[in-house]
Amino acid sequence: MDDYLRSDAPVVEALDRAWDRSRLSVRTRFERLRSRVFLLVQCAVSAGVAWWLATDVFGHRSPFFAPIVAVVCLGMSYGQRLRRVFEVAIGVAVGVFTADVFVHVAGSGPWQIAAVVLVSMAIATLLDGGPVIVTQSAVQGIVIAALVASPGQAFGRWTDALIGGGIALVAATVVPQAPLRRPRVAAAEAVRKIGELLRRAAASAHDGDVEGAAEVLASARGTESLLRELRQAADEGLSVISSSPFKRHHAAGVRKMVDLVEPLDRAVRSTRVLVRRVTVAVGRGEQLPPGYETLLLELASATDVIGRALSENASPEIGRSALLAVAAATGEVPRTPSLATETVLAQVRSTVVDLLQVTGLDVDEAIAALPPERPRDA
Repeated sequence: MDDYLRSDAPVVEALDRAWDRSRLSVRTRFERLRSRVFLLVQCAVSAGVAWWLATDVFGHRSPFFAPIVAVVCLGMSYGQRLRRVFEVAIGVAVGVFTADVFVHVAGSGPWQIAAVVLVSMAIATLLDGGPVIVTQSAVQGIVIAALVASPGQAFGRWTDALIGGGIALVAATVVPQAPLRRPRVAAAEAVRKIGELLRRAAASAHDGDVEGAAEVLASARGTESLLRELRQAADEGLSVISSSPFKRHHAAGVRKMVDLVEPLDRAVRSTRVLVRRVTVAVGRGEQLPPGYETLLLELASATDVIGRALSENASPEIGRSALLAVAAATGEVPRTPSLATETVLAQVRSTVVDLLQVTGLDVDEAIAALPPERPRDA
């Protein structure tokens, strides 16, 4: 019986891991849904209001363009909303009027639809339109030519598009606090990831764990999504304060977070390189000199201070003293003739410089904070 259980152990472990991944995926999906509830409700309400306004106030019959334009303009992101409104409006105008002319002159059919798409996209391109304008012109032209081929109603459809865009503009000014907090949350998450990678790298170096070092490196390579999230959050925050007059007083705080994007980007990338250097040293079976692991752990602790400060809406400058202590320690550790371990030390110093810039120092001040390197041991 024991042999049977042991033989099935890999299968059971695989099933457990699959179940854990499934639960994580479900949890992630519900978290994503929860974070977008406001956007979903905002789009739904705007679509309903646009339809009501077009039918009950302006007396249009079946003004489907009004809710469509409202939803497309709002989208599922807080960023670039004003730009989307104008792009969609121009795209709809080009597509609707082009299709209306073709339907009026030549009726509706396969070649007319092909001609509408070609001419609409060509006009939109000549207007120096972006992908949204060009695509919208083609899509709306197809809708007119194929589904509602009734010439002479271009002005009414264009009015419906304006109604939808106007409702979207009004709705865009109503924004919750979440997109304004998101840059700070994303920055804190990126800093915490740096600390996690440093600790795991130190542990793999201490144990000489080649497989563990490789896993840390794989995790470090996955930080690109964190950087992408950080940049997107910063862009959304700026878009919100520029489009919503009710959020202008948050402008200073959001811009401070935006200013962190570049130094944090460099810090994450430097950490990724540092982890790679540790992995190379471990893979060659080289033991890091005394003090190197301590440097990694102390640098991780310093990032914890910065991460907590960002999470608590405090200044990352709080972590500067801890980073300066790590910078000073890099001048005290022993040097070796091994290139693999020397590059670890060099990359620790580079990462410290990047993190010091996160705390508010400029690049020259951060470099000046590093002590001269001790000469290599013979």
